[in-house]
Amino acid sequence: MKSIALYTLTVLIWGSTWLAIEFQLGDIAVEVSLFYRFSLAAILMWMWVGVKKLPMNYTRRDHGFFVLLALCNFGLNYLVLYWAQNYLTSAMTSIAFSMLLIMNIINTRLFFGKPIAKRIYSGAILGVLGIICLFWPQLQQFDLSNGVLVGLLLALSGTFVASLGNMVSVRNSHQQIGVMQGNAWGMLYSAIGLLFYVIISDAQFSLSAPASYWYSLVYLSVFGTVIAFACYFALLRNIGPERASYVIVLFPLVAVALSTLFEGFIWQTNTFIGFSLVLVGNAIVLTPTKRIKAFFAARSLHQKSSIPG
Repeated sequence: MKSIALYTLTVLIWGSTWLAIEFQLGDIAVEVSLFYRFSLAAILMWMWVGVKKLPMNYTRRDHGFFVLLALCNFGLNYLVLYWAQNYLTSAMTSIAFSMLLIMNIINTRLFFGKPIAKRIYSGAILGVLGIICLFWPQLQQFDLSNGVLVGLLLALSGTFVASLGNMVSVRNSHQQIGVMQGNAWGMLYSAIGLLFYVIISDAQFSLSAPASYWYSLVYLSVFGTVIAFACYFALLRNIGPERASYVIVLFPLVAVALSTLFEGFIWQTNTFIGFSLVLVGNAIVLTPTKRIKAFFAARSLHQKSSIPG
């Protein structure tokens, strides 16, 4: 039950951040907004570990992995994906990022030698196909120009970096490093790294933004960063990255649902098909093979018993 709660919370929060990010664009440079976001998140995380009096002393090797976690999950991947959206629509970026599921399956096998159940591959493929179907109208207008190709390469690169960050989180869990402690160090290093990046870039620090910007920033920092990453990394530890990462392809479902409620989004045939594929893939990924076989065996037995004669 705990994993189900973590899974649901992660999907609902990260699915809603798509809407919140809309209020972050335009007034303040992306890298500055990310610095604000992770700085606030780092402060909150360190307050939490301080109140809980959690151990925070680690080896130099562990700190090296905290830096990698910051780079891959709390910094570089965000910057690269934002850069990608200068060339791509949000639909294409979503589809590219859904490849995190496939990358995590491959990287889990490469880095940890963990055998992957065949149903995971099947569910992953259905999930990615569902995302493609969900955004099919936008894909029909897709034009593979040089700029779009650059955007795709950036989006896939950012996604691959995020996958490496997931592997770092799994490694930290194997070393008995608590999720909250690892995230606190990672977010601190991320804020420091983003600060240096803002300083050497042409971006300017600014506080001139509407109230909606600051409300969304608080939401992204508290829920989208502190709470969601804690839930997701706990899932990586509890059920493995190949299953936990399926939350990635569920985000757009929440985003579409919110768009339906707040933006008047109209469902088309492709929307229903895409939802169905993603949900079926999710069921396959999360349901052990024994349960699937038992379900179909029970149905077959019921059908035979219901036949007269």
